[in-house]
Amino acid sequence: MNLSTRALRYLRARWPVLAGLGVWSLLESGQTFLVGYALARALDTGFLAGHARTGLVWLGTAGLAVVAGAYGTGRVYGVVAALVEPVRDRLVETVVGRGVREADTRSLSGLTQQVEIARDTLAGVVMVSRAFVFTAAGALIGLFSLAPLLLAVVVPPLVAGVCLFAATLRPLARRQEAFLVADEALAAQLGEVCPALRDVTAAGAEKAVAADTAARVDAERRASRALAHWSVARVAALAVGGELPVLLLLVTAPWLLRRGVSPGALLGALAYVTQSLLPALQNLVHGLGTSGSRLTIVLRRLTAPTSPAPQDGSRRTAGRTRQHAPQDVPGSSAPATTAPATAAPATTTPPPRTDAPAFTLDSVTFAYGPASEPVLDGVDLSLPAGDHLVVVGPSGVGKSTLTGLVAGLLEPGRGVVRTFGRTATRPDARASRVLIPQEAYVHGGTLAENLGLFRSHPVPEEELMTAAEAVGLTELMRTLGGPAARVDPATLSAGERQLIALTRAYLSPAPLALLDEATCHLDPEAEARAERAFAARPGGTLVVVAHRISSARRADRILVLDGPRTACGSHDELLEASDLYRDLVGGWTPEPATPAGPVTPAEPATPEAPATPTEPAEPTEAAEPVR
Repeated sequence: MNLSTRALRYLRARWPVLAGLGVWSLLESGQTFLVGYALARALDTGFLAGHARTGLVWLGTAGLAVVAGAYGTGRVYGVVAALVEPVRDRLVETVVGRGVREADTRSLSGLTQQVEIARDTLAGVVMVSRAFVFTAAGALIGLFSLAPLLLAVVVPPLVAGVCLFAATLRPLARRQEAFLVADEALAAQLGEVCPALRDVTAAGAEKAVAADTAARVDAERRASRALAHWSVARVAALAVGGELPVLLLLVTAPWLLRRGVSPGALLGALAYVTQSLLPALQNLVHGLGTSGSRLTIVLRRLTAPTSPAPQDGSRRTAGRTRQHAPQDVPGSSAPATTAPATAAPATTTPPPRTDAPAFTLDSVTFAYGPASEPVLDGVDLSLPAGDHLVVVGPSGVGKSTLTGLVAGLLEPGRGVVRTFGRTATRPDARASRVLIPQEAYVHGGTLAENLGLFRSHPVPEEELMTAAEAVGLTELMRTLGGPAARVDPATLSAGERQLIALTRAYLSPAPLALLDEATCHLDPEAEARAERAFAARPGGTLVVVAHRISSARRADRILVLDGPRTACGSHDELLEASDLYRDLVGGWTPEPATPAGPVTPAEPATPEAPATPTEPAEPTEAAEPVR
C-alpha cells in the first residue's frame, strides 16, 4: 500500500478532527475576508464620503476580526497536534517493531531523529496547506464581494502560479531525495575514512580513498546543482502567482475605475493580494516545497523494510590495511607524526649499502616556511652504521625535525640527507629506516598482523615471541591472548600502543631505527629494556630522541641540539664542552630499580632546559662527523 492510500485512510478515520480544523480555520479566514472588505468600505462609505465615524467603525471591525482570527489560529495548533501525534505514535511502533524483528541497528536513530523530523514536518505541511486554502478562499470571496471584475485580474496569474508550483513538486522531491542520498553517502564515507586515516596512510591507500571520496563529493555537487535548478521554478511560481497580480491591479487600475470599480474596492483588492494571498503563497511554496518533499522521503524510509546495517566497520578497515604495502607519506614531524613507522618490505627494494654511513647530513638547512627562521642551518653530520646516537635539547630546537629529515618525511631546503648512501626522500631508501613517533600507531586486526606490518610475509610465531621478549611485550601479548588475538586500538593505553609499535619496528628489516620519543609513556625500566634491545639488533643502527636524559648514558654518541651551541660527543666529552648538557644531567638523578612494568604510566621526565626560540644551527666543532 502506497503512502497516498495510507494517508487517505488515516484522514477518513479522523474526520471529527478534520471538522474541528475546518471550523477554527473558517474563523481564521474571516479575518482575511474582513481586512480587505472593511478597508474598502471604510474608504468608500466613510472617509471619501465625508463620514469619518463610519470609516473608523469599519476599521475597528477589521481590528476585531484580527483578534478573532488570532484566537482561531491558537485553537488550530491544538487540533493539528491531535492530527499529527497519532502519526508519530504509529511511526514509533513501526520503527521499534522493525528493529525487534530485523535487528536493525538504525532503529534508535530512526526513532530519535527521523520520527521527530516526520512529526514536525507533517505539522508544518498541514499548517501551510490549510492556511493557503482558507486564506485564498477568504480573499477570493472578498474580491467577489467588492467587485467581481477584480477576480478577472487576480485569479488567472494566481492559478498559473499555483499550477506551476504543483508541477515542480514531484521532480523537486526526486531531486531532493537524490541530494539527501548523495549527502548521506558522503557522510558515511567520511565517517568511515576519518577515524581510519592512519590505517589508510599505513596501507598506502591514500589515492584510492581520495578518489572514492572525490567521487562522492562530485555526486553531491551534481545533485545540489540539479536541486538548485528546480528551485528556480519555485521562485518563478511565487512571482507569477503572488507578485504579478499586484502589478496587474496597478496597470489595469484606470480600466477598472472606468468600469465601476470604486477606489476603495481597488485598495481592498491590493490589500487582499499583498497582505493575504502573497504571504500565504510564499508559505506554501517554501513550506510545502521543502517540507513536503522531506516528509515524503522520511515516511518512505521509515515505513520501508530495511536490511541490518554492518556492525563492524573497523574490521573492513583492518582488512584494507593488509592489502597494501606500507608507504612513506610526506608530512611534518615537528609534532609526533600521524604516519606509522616508515619502512617497506625488504624484498621491494635493493638492500642498503653496508659500507655507507647509516645517515649523513651535508650542509642541511630546513625551515617550516619561506619566511621562517631555519630550524637547522648548514648542519653536517654523519653516523656510522651500527652506532647508537641519542639526540637531546630543549623543546622546539629541531629534534623531531632531524628525525623527519632522516626518515624522508621532510625535504631540506638546502643540502642533502642520505641514508646508507641513498637520498633520504627516494623511494628506494624506504627499506633502510623505520621511524617510531611519539604517538604510536596500532591498527585493527590481530596482534601478529600489527607486529608484521613491515614484513612482506607473515612473521613466524617463534620470531614474534623472541622479539616480544626482547622489547618487553611478552606480558601484554599474554594479556591480549597471544599473537592471534584481535586488537582494539581504542582499548589500549598509550604505553601499550608504544610497546606494540616498538616491537613492530624491531621486527622490521630496516637497519636504521629512529625513536622519536617513542618510549615516553613507558616507565624507566621498560624504556631501558626497549632501547637496549634495539641497540643489540644485529647490524642495526639506533637514533633516539630522548625523553629522559638517562637514555643518553646508554648511547655511544650524544647530539645536543642547541642552535649555534650544538655539540656532539660522548657523555664525558659533553660534560666538558656543553653547558646545556651539564644542566640537563645536573637535573637528573638515577631512578631506583623498580620491578619491570612495561605498560605502567610514564614517570615525569627529567627537567629540560626552558624552551627557547629556534636558532640557526651553524657548523661548529660539534657538527663534525661522528666517528
